[in-house]
Amino acid sequence: MARVELQGYTYEDRGQALRAAIAALEQAGSWILERNSSRPDCVRLRLEIQLRSVMELYAGLLAAGLELTRGSHLALTELCSIRAFRNRAAEPRRVLELALEISFLDELSLVSPLLTDSGSA
Repeated sequence: MARVELQGYTYEDRGQALRAAIAALEQAGSWILERNSSRPDCVRLRLEIQLRSVMELYAGLLAAGLELTRGSHLALTELCSIRAFRNRAAEPRRVLELALEISFLDELSLVSPLLTDSGSA
């Protein structure tokens, strides 16, 4: 089983945004296998979901206010296409493993490192 890597970000409050994202994952029928917060501004979730529920997952993440990267949109769009055109009799319950990394941009400093040297010009 190949893992699909997804990345997203939000400017919302960390607690509120994470609750909304996890609720979207659960409503789509996914199983959260692992949760890792190696950095204070980021959470990484490893989950499994049936292919037939990937469209609900995609819509739920967007409805939760998560901004996805271009690559994540492409990956989810591809999975939705596969779901629509796959042989349903051959793979009735195909399970996918996803890794979702959520960055919380409200916790980052908005001061650019380039601005710190502006007085020397």
